Amino acid sequence: MSAVGFWHWAAREPDRLALVDPSERQVSFGALHSACNRVANGVRAMGLKQGDGIAVILPNCVEFYEVFLAALQTGLYFTPINHFLTAREGAYVLADSEAKVLVSHSRHAQTTLGVLAESGFEANRCLVVGEIDGLRPYAGFKAQHSPAPPADRNAGASMVYTSGTTGKPKGVRSPLPAGPPEGPTAIRAAMGEMIGWKPGDGVYLLNGPLHHSAPIAFSTLALHLGHTVVMTDKWDAERVLALIDTYRVTNTQMVPIHFHRLVKLPETVKKRHDVSSVCSILHSAAPCPVPVKREVIEWFGPVVYEYYGGTEGGVTHCNSEEWLSKPGTVGRPWPGVEIEILDDDMKPLPANEIGAVYFRTPNGPPEYFKDPAKSESARHGDFFTLGEMGYVDRDGWLFLVDRKSDMLVSGGVNIYPAEIEAVLLQHPKIQDAAVFGVPNEEWGEEVKAVLEPIATAEAGESLAGDVLDFCRDRLARYKLPRSIEFIDELPRGPNGKLYKRQLREPYWQGHEKRI
Repeated sequence: MSAVGFWHWAAREPDRLALVDPSERQVSFGALHSACNRVANGVRAMGLKQGDGIAVILPNCVEFYEVFLAALQTGLYFTPINHFLTAREGAYVLADSEAKVLVSHSRHAQTTLGVLAESGFEANRCLVVGEIDGLRPYAGFKAQHSPAPPADRNAGASMVYTSGTTGKPKGVRSPLPAGPPEGPTAIRAAMGEMIGWKPGDGVYLLNGPLHHSAPIAFSTLALHLGHTVVMTDKWDAERVLALIDTYRVTNTQMVPIHFHRLVKLPETVKKRHDVSSVCSILHSAAPCPVPVKREVIEWFGPVVYEYYGGTEGGVTHCNSEEWLSKPGTVGRPWPGVEIEILDDDMKPLPANEIGAVYFRTPNGPPEYFKDPAKSESARHGDFFTLGEMGYVDRDGWLFLVDRKSDMLVSGGVNIYPAEIEAVLLQHPKIQDAAVFGVPNEEWGEEVKAVLEPIATAEAGESLAGDVLDFCRDRLARYKLPRSIEFIDELPRGPNGKLYKRQLREPYWQGHEKRI
């Protein structure tokens, strides 16, 4: 048996604490193992076989891991459905994934019933945690089946759908690993070592929603390493510090907006909580403003690890010392990964030249489920892109400047909103910022900023003027916002992703602009 893996710890130390849910309910490795075995045996009894799919509409909860771990040892594809989707959007994912069983939660009753109605999915194949009239109780289903491991265990995999910000979401599906689930686990554990995670005692703080790929991947990696997973529900900066202090958290994963909101906390709040237990903070999802990340490292110590990648796979990584020597980098390639920077004619660019970021991995380009056209459009030979623009310096370090879809062109000059947002976030009265292009008859596009001020700041012309003065010392004139708008709260998903399209789209109605 492998020295790592959830099943190893459940057999060796069944009383070890595995999960703490947002209500602070605690579940041991042994109890979680029995529960996931019951679910595995139950879905087998429903006729699911290797290669079939199972979907969930669940909040961050114990049952999410029960179903996922069941899928991972019965050769199933596991698809989480974002409960913030509309009924039509959720029904599309459920149908497209070809799931044969759906597990949902009474907390999301309206979404669940809407998805079932839109998709025509059989109600008797939907299990519900809690109660929804007409649907089969998950607890009763689970109790009917054996807690012993299922026969003929085969490794399963997640099939997470992209966010769909530029069209319908697509499932990223890879071939199932051969053999039992312990094999792939050892590979994931080796990756954990590269980001400072070691098998044994550890506590992982879950900061994001489990319907997104990174929270699933890294919280499950923590379980495979024998760590306890402490779950949050809705992210709150001060609450996060309190959980780190209370549970002596060692590892966590965040996105740049989390960092920004942490460093904006009053010093009295920061000093109230002991964060010395933290050994590794992993972050990704977007370029992080250099001053913000530097402040996090000064506060927590050199425990910040960064990686660049997406649902489709990981590309680069770096630790704190490497980042401090190359501020702003997202790292160098993972072992076996190659990077190319290509111009608009798909020709390689030299060092320090900005272009589209393409990469090649040992496993080859990922496949979008049932969408060969989308798969092909993201490829160049054996290389693949996630849609970012960036450059590689002479030492091989990758720097991102923005997503290609967010770049704006004003008077023939490329402008990258992420650079401007990084400056705006340094202003002491700005909590969050979104920058994008809006129509300009003369220049084609001009820079617009939509800002979320801190609670104590008064939005208006005075603050807008102060923000522009702040930017003039830090940005070239052509990058300055030509208009500023204030908003109570920017539209971000629970994973921290900014839905910039919602802000940008109204300005381009009637204009020719890809949005």
